[in-house]
Amino acid sequence: MAADEPELRGAPAGAVARAVERGEALSGTAGFAGRLPDGRLVRDALGRQPVFVETAESSTERGDRAWGFSPDDLAGPEPLPAGHVLAPDDPDGDVGTDAERVLSLPDPAPTTNDREAVAALRDALRGSLDAVESAGTAVAFSGGVDSAIVASALDAPLYVVGFPDSHDVAAAREAARLMGRAADLRAVELEPADLERAVPEVAAATGRTNAMDVQIALPLYLAAERAAADGFDRLAVGQGADELFGGYAKVARAPEDPRVEAETVRGAARELLGTLPDQLERDVLALRRAGVEPVAPLLDDRVVRAAIRLPGDLLVDERGERKKALRLAAREFVPDGVAFREKKAVQYGSLVARELDRLARQAGFKRRMDDHVSRYVESLIEG
Repeated sequence: MAADEPELRGAPAGAVARAVERGEALSGTAGFAGRLPDGRLVRDALGRQPVFVETAESSTERGDRAWGFSPDDLAGPEPLPAGHVLAPDDPDGDVGTDAERVLSLPDPAPTTNDREAVAALRDALRGSLDAVESAGTAVAFSGGVDSAIVASALDAPLYVVGFPDSHDVAAAREAARLMGRAADLRAVELEPADLERAVPEVAAATGRTNAMDVQIALPLYLAAERAAADGFDRLAVGQGADELFGGYAKVARAPEDPRVEAETVRGAARELLGTLPDQLERDVLALRRAGVEPVAPLLDDRVVRAAIRLPGDLLVDERGERKKALRLAAREFVPDGVAFREKKAVQYGSLVARELDRLARQAGFKRRMDDHVSRYVESLIEG
């Protein structure tokens, strides 16, 4: 880690130390990671801030394990698991074995009164949004309910990324119009060359070359890159909403969908929360490589606490509408035409996935080849 880096990111050391000692996974922060004053490394229960540990050798004067907030800081980086602490001794040990889980997300019984559940979520959103400062902040805006809630609280430009004929660009323009924010919208309309240029950067930042991770991270990176070029050092994002509020089709189809093991919608949503640390690591690293610090109001402890108490019918209703509670709560912040709009996943809504596939085929990586887009990504890095 660089000498001028903070020891902890996301929250003050005192607040983090208290959370760890009390085992409070939702102690009132928006996530944290780093080194405590006693030398222990820590990462919050949802993995909202990534931190990495050198597994091969020590690099500090104290004889502790080498560590950093980016895998670039280390020769052999391994992420500290979410909710774990790692003692500074035994520098040659295995991180997965030596780290101790001290923070686990609560699993409360669902709220039985739907009206009260939505009201609690609305209050949590209001508190989280009020805590975000507009100065120096831009918004990643796709026109869906998640990013629109975030945008509603900020006097800031809204950046949408996509190819000119993409769903996301059209949806963002319509949502911005409905919200009275058309003048704030800045469309980053892509060309194939933008992907070819950005793929190696995203892969280097995240340490990932698989097609899905790269396709998801590319729009975030390109939006952040433009925002940074325009002078902003923070980018507010809607990350976490799909996992918290039942936004995935496989959650809505539980238990029939083979992609989840849970027997209920609520159980499937809880299962998907376990994927957040890995996803957030990718997104945070891509955004930082582009030159901005991410701000994720929907992952504030207040919002998480309200979300994990939602009953299954407020995640997915009887008609199959997903993120029901979030949409109902969103009516305080955005027009109904935005709150209840369905949206495609960013890699498809932006057409990044389609265009990356097309570039791969043009480069000779045909669909009959196993994982042809990932092979194309690797070729760009080698090039």
